[in-house]
Amino acid sequence: MISIAYAMGQGGGAGGEGAGGFTGFIPLILMFVIFYFLLIRPQQKKTKAHRTMISDLKKGDRIITSGGLHGRITGLDETTLTVEIADKVRVKVARANVGAIVQAAQQAQQAQPEKKS
Repeated sequence: MISIAYAMGQGGGAGGEGAGGFTGFIPLILMFVIFYFLLIRPQQKKTKAHRTMISDLKKGDRIITSGGLHGRITGLDETTLTVEIADKVRVKVARANVGAIVQAAQQAQQAQPEKKS
């Protein structure tokens, strides 16, 4: 014989199975959307801005490397830069290691006062 409690327990869960499957994924979907807007998208923008900055480098720009060296670009190559960090002291640095542009070449020329004879 089947007890009444056992029989009632079988039929009660069958009605909510269709809606319960999708509602279980809603929190996962919301977490992914939050992670996308708070973590993934800003990182993609930062990477794109850094890539653009590296491609726009030119001779005369004053830069800071990711290692903290300050210098002026004296030579360019596809993958490396020659950076003058002191008078007649030049080092080669990979383009990817440029952290920031301190002063662009045009701004550096305008900042230097003209010498009068």
